[in-house]
Amino acid sequence: MNNSAATDESIDTDIANGKVKKHKRYKRHNLLTSPGTLTYIGPDIELKTRIERIQYNDKVFTQDSVKSLVECLPSAGSDGQITWLDVDGIHETGLIEKLGSVYQLHPLLLEDVVNTEHKPKLEIYDTGHLFLTLKMLHIESVSPLEISSEHVSFVLGENYLISFQEELTSDIFTPVLDRLKASVGKTRKNGSDYLLFALMDVVVDNYFIVLEKLGDQLDLVEDQVIRGVQHLSLADIYALKREITLVRRLIWPLRDIINQLIREDNALVSKKTIPYYRDLYDHVMQVIDTIDSYRELLASLADVHLSTISNRMNSVMKTLTIFSAIFMPLTFIVGVYGMNFHYLPELSYHNGYFYVWGLMGVVTVGMVFYFRWKKWL
Repeated sequence: MNNSAATDESIDTDIANGKVKKHKRYKRHNLLTSPGTLTYIGPDIELKTRIERIQYNDKVFTQDSVKSLVECLPSAGSDGQITWLDVDGIHETGLIEKLGSVYQLHPLLLEDVVNTEHKPKLEIYDTGHLFLTLKMLHIESVSPLEISSEHVSFVLGENYLISFQEELTSDIFTPVLDRLKASVGKTRKNGSDYLLFALMDVVVDNYFIVLEKLGDQLDLVEDQVIRGVQHLSLADIYALKREITLVRRLIWPLRDIINQLIREDNALVSKKTIPYYRDLYDHVMQVIDTIDSYRELLASLADVHLSTISNRMNSVMKTLTIFSAIFMPLTFIVGVYGMNFHYLPELSYHNGYFYVWGLMGVVTVGMVFYFRWKKWL
């Protein structure tokens, strides 16, 4: 069996034994249904959907829990208040559909909101809504490293923003909410487009935290490969590569999304907010460049690891070959005088036994010196 076949068999065994974490894929129950049919695709969640309404301007800030859909409507006052609806939980499709009817959201938009496996995208609808979805990353465990993703969506309108997030962890937008409460920064003084930037910035900043953990694991694997640690298996490298591939697949589309926000002439995104999105674009490019460097380094480590295993095997085979080469003439000598002929001339020698031992000793020492002279030992 060659090394490649043995490696594949080892990885398959590790996956079967649960040593390599496989990311769960959820069944798509919306197949063969009419477009726009709301079908939640994601993990089972027992908690109810919560909606928080935050209204603010540079002087006023209010926050309350929504008890009726009428309260979801943005403020109609003339004081320039921004309304932010934070929807925590997208598994109750009936509530999401009713919320969409209040804001006249397109059914296809709502379908993407409740599909947690939908890739990041940006869509601008004729109804005047800007829809954006991306992925928030979480560290599930460090050893072994496991990364999970959370589906996050935004609907940007004039003077309001609706954010949708899964009910998986604590509210990921707490830092922005704390800044609004404390009236710290520029969020209270800008519009809903700047609020969208602030929430996206929280998601992107979290990518750097995930990359730090990936970098730590990569440094650990690199150290083990260089030191030639024997308990390091290819399955460990494969598991880390799987996580890096997942992160890259979820982050890469964000580059085009932000680039589209910057370049398209959209009435919902003011010109004074564009520089902030450019800065966010630079951060995303930095994340992508780091991921690509991690992928290249991991591929090199896998090659070095396989070369180390191959060299170790070659060293073992070399040692066994030398031993076999030394014992081949000895076996020949013993085989000759072990033949069952009635008469062998040397059998009559009084010290023939010692002569044979001496001959074998000379042959052994001579071959050892020869191998050392050839630098095979």
